[in-house]
Amino acid sequence: DCIIYASGFEVGTEYKRRAGFELTGRDGLTLSDAWSEGMRSKHGIHVHGFPNAFFVQPTQGANLISNVPHNLTEAGRTIALTIKHALDVGANQVEVTPEAQEAWVQLLLTAPGRMIGAPDCTPGYYNNEGQDPGPAARLNVGYPAGATAYFKYLEAWRSSGEFDGLAFR
Repeated sequence: DCIIYASGFEVGTEYKRRAGFELTGRDGLTLSDAWSEGMRSKHGIHVHGFPNAFFVQPTQGANLISNVPHNLTEAGRTIALTIKHALDVGANQVEVTPEAQEAWVQLLLTAPGRMIGAPDCTPGYYNNEGQDPGPAARLNVGYPAGATAYFKYLEAWRSSGEFDGLAFR
């Protein structure tokens, strides 16, 4: 069960606005700058240029088409096992490689219509009232095969113990 003590929520705005602070990664790169042309990640959790930063949110994973508390549980499990692996191998930093991040983004873009609020949906808040959402919004997508397949994929990725696409330093 999940009890929500809130009167609303905010989506579709910059991460900086929702978080209440600007996240700065390696070499002074801000997350706002890194995502100025749209979100790029691996699994919606890891972002190149931001070692040891783990994002817990549904975009570029199961997306909002699944149960949000389950999304949070899966992300938490992934993060915990990633950190455990880093400790086991004596690494101080965990970061997705740029190649793995780009490969994930390209995989996500293989399924048209997975964008939240696709332009062919009834006009509303999530699809810019039916107007072209722009290139950045096109990256607000989920796993092409759907939420259940994403969770199975993530479990297999974690269980392999290889953490493919992550660099441990």
